[in-house]
Amino acid sequence: MIVYRCEASLESVFTAVYLAYEQKRVHEDTVLCLSDEPLLFGEDVKVVPDISKTHKVIRTLIRRFGEDDYISLCMALASEDEESAQAVYRTIVRGLKSECPRGHLFDCLADANVHKAFALARGVSTEIGHQKQFLRFQELDNGVLYAKIGAKYDVMVFLMPHFADRLPIENFMIYDEKRNLFGIHPASHNWYLLRGEEAGMRLELSEEETYYQELFRHFCTTISIEGRRNQKLQKGMLPLRFREYMVEFASQQWKQ
Repeated sequence: MIVYRCEASLESVFTAVYLAYEQKRVHEDTVLCLSDEPLLFGEDVKVVPDISKTHKVIRTLIRRFGEDDYISLCMALASEDEESAQAVYRTIVRGLKSECPRGHLFDCLADANVHKAFALARGVSTEIGHQKQFLRFQELDNGVLYAKIGAKYDVMVFLMPHFADRLPIENFMIYDEKRNLFGIHPASHNWYLLRGEEAGMRLELSEEETYYQELFRHFCTTISIEGRRNQKLQKGMLPLRFREYMVEFASQQWKQ
């Protein structure tokens, strides 16, 4: 059994997929592994991410399965599940072998690997939707729009195109504190990702931002009707884990 030891990145996994085909491996006896846990009778092959090989795999996936299914595979890998690489690999193998039509890669949910990849992608897609809804930008004193998140999955690469499309002439950045990852968008330029320490940044709000935040919190408090407060429904519509990043919940009075 061949075990490709991958990093937890799309480039590493897709490089391993390319190598498995290039080296004519028996797919049933090939494993893509994201952990360091040894596998019995497994021959380890360390995967070094290769951008050229990654792009070749991406082009093949889009050509054979369509862009929507390709994005779903990327979402599955963004789940950070240790079994995601193997599930995606075997889903690709099944799709290429059966020559499934474009847009139908995940039709065979009876297959355990296809079902696993589908479930992971759906979970990440839900998280992306939540982040788009609950993310709050704040204006810093230098005019930059800043937002902090603590996403369950590594979704920054899916969030940045969404906000870059809606705020093309704004300087903004999104910080994922769980992964120490910044998404940075210079006004009228392409966005990019950067890992760095938040501690080295000046994060002082502008006077206008402070004023309007207070107004907004006061508005939320004012429209609240004590007799109709429904904490259970509120938690169902807005999970607690998002509240620490939301302006309207910064006031202790509104939290309770």
